[in-house]
Amino acid sequence: MTDLEAKFAITEQLYRYCRSVDRLDAPLGHSVFHTDATVDYGPSGFQGSGHAAIDWICAAHGQLAAHSHQISNILIDVDGDRAGSEAYVTATLRMEREGKVMHMEVWSRYCDRWSRRDGVWRIERRDTVTDYDSIREVTPMKRHDWARRDRDDPSYAALGGAR
Repeated sequence: MTDLEAKFAITEQLYRYCRSVDRLDAPLGHSVFHTDATVDYGPSGFQGSGHAAIDWICAAHGQLAAHSHQISNILIDVDGDRAGSEAYVTATLRMEREGKVMHMEVWSRYCDRWSRRDGVWRIERRDTVTDYDSIREVTPMKRHDWARRDRDDPSYAALGGAR
C-alpha cells in the first residue's frame, strides 16, 4: 500500500466517523476504532475506549434537535502500517433550552494515532483538542424534516446502505 492509498483510507475513516455521529450510527462509528482503542475528548469530555465513546456521543447527540460535523485541514503522516493525523472538526449542534432554540458550535482538532491491522486502517488513540466554542440563541428559518439521524436518511439509499 502506498502512502497515498493509506492517506485516502484514513481520510475516508475520518469521514465515516463524522457520518456515524451525525446519523447516530454506532456500528459505523465502532468500525473507525480498533477494539482496544482509547480516546480522550478533553478535561470536560469523554475518556475511555473508542467504542464506548461512540456509544456516549450517539446517546448525547440523540438528545439534540440536530447536529452536523465537518472535517477539514487533514494532515497525515504515514510510516508503514502506522500513521498519525491531525484533522480540524467543526461541530454545529442545535438544542432547545427553556423554550429557546440554541445553536452551539465547537471548533476542535482530532489528533489521532492509526494502525493498519488485517489490511484496515483504524484509530488506536484519539486526543481531541478543543480550540474554542460558542452557544447562542437563534431563530430558525424553517423546519427541516427531510434529514434524518438514522438509517432512514436519504444518504443510506444513495450509498446503497453500505455505510
